Amino acid sequence: MTPTPTATLVARDWAEIQERMLVPLYEAVYDRLEVGPGDRLLGLDCGAGLALLLAAGRGAAAAGVEADPARRALARERLLDVAADPPAAPAGPRPYDVLLAFSPSAQALDAALPSVRRGGAVVLADWGPAERCTVPVVLGGGPSPNDLDATAAGAGLVPDGSGRVFCPFGYADVDSAVRGLLSTGLYETSSDPAQVEKELTEALHPYERPDGSVWLPNIFRYVIARRP
Repeated sequence: MTPTPTATLVARDWAEIQERMLVPLYEAVYDRLEVGPGDRLLGLDCGAGLALLLAAGRGAAAAGVEADPARRALARERLLDVAADPPAAPAGPRPYDVLLAFSPSAQALDAALPSVRRGGAVVLADWGPAERCTVPVVLGGGPSPNDLDATAAGAGLVPDGSGRVFCPFGYADVDSAVRGLLSTGLYETSSDPAQVEKELTEALHPYERPDGSVWLPNIFRYVIARRP
């Protein structure tokens, strides 16, 4: 499927503006798991591939799964091994050591688990407590965090720790903030894009700084579990 021009622009906003906001989360997880040379990592819903690049920069062999054609195309520009669907069986010389997934559906998680080695780490991540996140307020009450522990338990995984990471969303100006937040797909869109942008711009005003930048503090939570 060839991405539409609009989808490509939105994907580029994600890659150029928004995706970097989650770097503290990725780095905290990689530090905790000591991801490095010899490790094989699979990113579920990998976006434009930044998390994979960070893992590759540590010496790991990284691959990804991304359903959105526009984001997948950008990820492939950065890293060749990005597919539309999870591998049905272990790919390459051996199964993956780490599966990284942001708020996955039970179906997507179940489809990806067979490609992870027994004892391998499965990392689930999502928004932290509502009172510690400003983006849900800006987006009009959503998104709400998933129960990561229940997701891990439902997949038959063995708990192996959790953590919280400060991931502020910082933008040079309101225009960048609007483009970045719309690229997440979390803001409810309508048939009137101009009205959507107007509403989001107004919601961001309380978070503008004197220099015109926008600062949205957030806490993200991750859970580490092991495939039995």
